[in-house]
Amino acid sequence: MKNQTKSNSLFQLSTNYIPTGDQPEAIKKLSEFKTKQQVLLGATGTGKTFTIANVIQNSQLPTVVIAHNKTLAGQLFNELKQLFPKNAVEYFISYFDFYQPEAYLPSKGIYIEKSATVNEAIKRLRVSTLHSLSTRKDVIVVGSVASIYPTSSPSDFVKYCLWFVVGKDYDLKTIKDKLVSLNYVVNKQQLTPGKFRFQGDVLEVFPGYSDAFVIRISFFDTKVEQICQIDPLTNKILNQLFEIKIGPADEYVVNQSDLDIAIKNIKQELQERVNYFNKQNLVERAQRLATITNHDLNDLKAWGFCSGVENYARHLELRMANSTPYSIFDYFKGDWLLVIDESHQTLPQLNGMYNTDLSRKQSLIDYGFRLPSALDNRPLSFAELQQKMQKVIYVSATPRDKEISLSQNNVIEQLVRPTYLVDPIIVVKPKDNQVEDLIEEIINQRQNNTRTFVTVLTIKMAENLTEYLKERKIKVAYIHKDIKALERLLLINDLRRGEYECLVGINLLREGLDVPEVALVCIFDADIPGLPRDERSLIQIIGRAARNEHGRVVMYANHVTEQMQKAIDETKRRRTVQMEYNKLHNKIPKTVVKPLSFVQPIKLKAKSNAEKNAALIKQLTKEMKKAAANQNYELAIEIRDSIFELEKEIDSKIKV
Repeated sequence: MKNQTKSNSLFQLSTNYIPTGDQPEAIKKLSEFKTKQQVLLGATGTGKTFTIANVIQNSQLPTVVIAHNKTLAGQLFNELKQLFPKNAVEYFISYFDFYQPEAYLPSKGIYIEKSATVNEAIKRLRVSTLHSLSTRKDVIVVGSVASIYPTSSPSDFVKYCLWFVVGKDYDLKTIKDKLVSLNYVVNKQQLTPGKFRFQGDVLEVFPGYSDAFVIRISFFDTKVEQICQIDPLTNKILNQLFEIKIGPADEYVVNQSDLDIAIKNIKQELQERVNYFNKQNLVERAQRLATITNHDLNDLKAWGFCSGVENYARHLELRMANSTPYSIFDYFKGDWLLVIDESHQTLPQLNGMYNTDLSRKQSLIDYGFRLPSALDNRPLSFAELQQKMQKVIYVSATPRDKEISLSQNNVIEQLVRPTYLVDPIIVVKPKDNQVEDLIEEIINQRQNNTRTFVTVLTIKMAENLTEYLKERKIKVAYIHKDIKALERLLLINDLRRGEYECLVGINLLREGLDVPEVALVCIFDADIPGLPRDERSLIQIIGRAARNEHGRVVMYANHVTEQMQKAIDETKRRRTVQMEYNKLHNKIPKTVVKPLSFVQPIKLKAKSNAEKNAALIKQLTKEMKKAAANQNYELAIEIRDSIFELEKEIDSKIKV
């Protein structure tokens, strides 16, 4: 029997699990919102996402969850979609698979043209997010730091929606024109997202925000007789509706009258800027700006679009100079919740993006590549984001002083894991004999059939150590940033199965690599000052050994630094809390049981015959869905990344 909220609740959490360990108390305190901003200090493996899901259920607030990278955002999206199947859980990240922004390097006199590869599936998910925010109240958005970049105005997005109601009369030509103005394209042969067709008295629209259904509207003369959602493959009716709102096919929509005003204003700004350059005797810059801008204006007049259209966003949206751009946060009316995941990483990113964008654009403006109004298409500053915040939860195993200060020291701890595993024992050993000692430690792990992570500071050190360990008959592999998702998945799989007994890496061993078979983490040069060996980084590394009941950490150092001592003290504190809880409640720690991935055998077949990639994608897709259904989200997201890589391989071969 699934634990669910009342049927009349807006957000309905659906799960077989009940909160355990520190979760019930954390959920209770967070749901009280004693301060506007709070910190959830959750140790690795304590189920922080499940806690947040319960807070969403208790508060009944629409929510945005921001992660610091796409992979983590994808994992959170899958988890929350499983936990809230009846609600609109949306995914909002950058739709670029590759993006090189336009830039000018004055010191070298080099202009770099914008280059980008758009992911149409992600683009559709972004439009789906805006559509849900415009039409529903039960929305959870999971996004990356790209969430603070501009998007379409909420009022425009709603204004451009087409509303159909059974029994109402409509002018069919007006409908066609309206759909075209919403960036839908007529296609009588094959419907794909963003396309529509009329067949007699039947209108079929494949919405730009979903690939799950086609909207079929049947007319009797000019009156709507029936509205259905149909399966795009089988043509079967999925739902019969009384009314429906069809949103734009794209994120940005501009009507002709606004476009005419925008073009007039762009021309005026261009003239002012050209006059400025000429007065400064910067004729070359004036000519360059006029050439680029007039070319863009011609495209805008002809197509309503141009390369670099984002640079004219302020004019196209008819905004005032220096005004704050619209973002997804403007779609929330009233109270809402912002969750900043891994805040120790995400918050610095959010803080830095505004200044980075400003610096890049200022050079383009100063040297006559762009108009000054280009500055108004930018990410939000952190101050602007704070103004939009209602309620905030910063989530991290290692929150920074900034988050703690913003929360007015309202820090809720979640240290006890649902598995009752405790933080690992930490041992400090001298560096003088660290390699030989490491070999002895790895060999000792064989008794319990457990594995070892080793983290070093440089690529050269990682490569040399890996080669030396191989010479000493240690089954070792080196995991580095250039390893693709599928290779990484296979490497972790091989480690778990015992093909390897040790992985050597650099910062890749810090976060997000949770392998229950790993009982030992060895940290080389733990006493070297710097970011990779600061308190937070060390605690994150230590957490890699917290998935096994035999967890241990060895720090190799000739002296204990202040950062080391802080990490050791904090780990001891958490371990004490966890052990006292287990003793009080008669709990026995148990190593996490995590199913192995299936990928290895089919990958071997694909290696010998590249054409089998398509079949591999098909099988991977099935396994990804299976992993998600079993709530094995880490595996699901790894498989998804592998599918993306295989698809790119196929695409590149087709292009060649």
